[in-house]
Amino acid sequence: MRAFSVLALALLAACSSYEYRDTNAAVDANPLCMSRPSQPGEPVSRDCERTTSGAWSTKRDSQPVDFKRPPDER
Repeated sequence: MRAFSVLALALLAACSSYEYRDTNAAVDANPLCMSRPSQPGEPVSRDCERTTSGAWSTKRDSQPVDFKRPPDER
């Protein structure tokens, strides 16, 4: 039973992908974002907002591989 669950998990992982987005490095590199609001509730520029997100996808975007050799390579 354990082997079946490991095999099923491996197959699911092979058919899916996870994309992670993080803006912390971009905010740290931007010199305009060095000053922070002094009062709670003050607006922050969109370029200086720190966001983290992730997306799980099971969609296949790959193209089939053509293993046929051209006639001149035979």
